[in-house]
Amino acid sequence: MSIPATVVTPPLVNELDIVIPTIRNLDFLEQWRPFFQPYHLIIVQDGDPTKTIRVPDGFDYELYNRNDINRILGPKSSCISFKDSACRCFGFLVSKKKYIFTIDDDCFVAKDPSGQEINALAQHIHNLLTPATPFFFNTLYDPYREGADFVRGYPFSLREGVTTAISHGLWLNIPDYDAPTQLVKPRERNTRYVDAVLTIPKETLFPMCGMNLGFHRELIGPAMYFGLMGDGQPIGRYDDMWAGWCAKVICDHLGLGVKTGLPYIWHSKASNPFVNLKKEYKGIYWQEDIIPFFQNVTLPKECTTPQQCYIELSKLVKEKLGPIDPYFEKLGDAMVTWIDAWDELNPSTDGATTAKVEPSKSK
Repeated sequence: MSIPATVVTPPLVNELDIVIPTIRNLDFLEQWRPFFQPYHLIIVQDGDPTKTIRVPDGFDYELYNRNDINRILGPKSSCISFKDSACRCFGFLVSKKKYIFTIDDDCFVAKDPSGQEINALAQHIHNLLTPATPFFFNTLYDPYREGADFVRGYPFSLREGVTTAISHGLWLNIPDYDAPTQLVKPRERNTRYVDAVLTIPKETLFPMCGMNLGFHRELIGPAMYFGLMGDGQPIGRYDDMWAGWCAKVICDHLGLGVKTGLPYIWHSKASNPFVNLKKEYKGIYWQEDIIPFFQNVTLPKECTTPQQCYIELSKLVKEKLGPIDPYFEKLGDAMVTWIDAWDELNPSTDGATTAKVEPSKSK
């Protein structure tokens, strides 16, 4: 069952940041106030940095625009996309918390079949704090939820599970479709609420959507880079999927889990399919090579951190995907720049001082 709105004590208040990419006033936060107000928000403003973004009163937040990104990262700011929701990963970079929840500004509180408002954030936290089972599928889905367990024939040696690194939530109303499917099914809406969470098996990829997503920043944050998309790039709307493919093969390598299913949010606005097609068409063509690439990636056993895995992956991207288009050479370089920026702002050396960044606006 979904986590209802009646959760009394907000979990992980001091250990989680909410990251929101936006180009508009954040009036949508009013509906999320009962759930989000106790938490710290990191808002990444896309587009014109001179535009003032209004945030409702009472929220604790930092707001970064493009000028801030350029100031904080200097030349490394080239790895952060512009005019694309991929800019959200800058929020992952500057956060100092253990967990991240990221949501789009056209997503609202959904209701479960009983009519209760769904506390999406609490459900993501529950997913992340309970183990995942990527090595052997349990036919009752999540064996750790109340009223469920491991079925007969499930190896006892695997019942402890592994740490969950990514919690991928779903959406009611507007489905997350690509442009061709939007054009064929312009009025289709998702009204089906499936009361389930399942672990995505090892060596199985999935199309990750960034509009309703939680993850363990300390374990997989360096792999949650949303690539080079949007302004000046030949592709858009593949940012979250790129991060999902990279993160999944690294989770598989490091023995971490990825869950999908609950929680649902209400996705309110369908994007323009003709605009989307212009952004996606190269990705639709390229993905027939990209997906087999990720399906066949093997990372060296010497890679024991997400940073090491990601650097190795960047080399393979340039080597294997570079011949498809020069874009992948550029993307491989940006992946290295991203890790350089991550290590600069998140030093892990004993006794190191955490790099201090200042937003243009905080409250």
